[in-house]
Amino acid sequence: MVPARTALVLFVTIWLQVVLFSRIEVWGAKPNVVLLFVVVAALESDAERGALLGFVAGLSFDLLLDTPVGLSALSMVLVGWTVGGFKDSIMRTSRLVTALLVGAASVGGTLLYALLAVVFGVTVDWEQVPAIVAVVAIANVVLTRPHRWALRWAFGPEGRSPTRDQFIFR
Repeated sequence: MVPARTALVLFVTIWLQVVLFSRIEVWGAKPNVVLLFVVVAALESDAERGALLGFVAGLSFDLLLDTPVGLSALSMVLVGWTVGGFKDSIMRTSRLVTALLVGAASVGGTLLYALLAVVFGVTVDWEQVPAIVAVVAIANVVLTRPHRWALRWAFGPEGRSPTRDQFIFR
């Protein structure tokens, strides 16, 4: 049941990205809620599931973009694995810690995507990158709670990390 619910949340996330968030433009940049899905999935589970869902979400999103297939998948695998691993060193999460993690992961994931795009031969407008990073990070921090609720529902009690919400720092 967990894979079906997770797939539903991913489908709705990609649908919202394409239908709604791709039309919202602030400072010439658009939010990236698919990246938020990966970050929150890693926060709610572990590094392995974060990386796996990063690959699935990134590849699914890549099929809708006109960039090289696999570019989003590669960057989101690395983000999911990193966030899931880093999250294990934090014992009890508060709203502030979660917001900082989501913001930092959004900044890192967006910059990683831009760097990988250059490696794969995609032209990157480096003057626009700071605005993109800011918009993605702010939007993802603001939209974290609904995504956490959706993924907590999708994972259910059997799919969540057993170490979640225990202490502050290990």
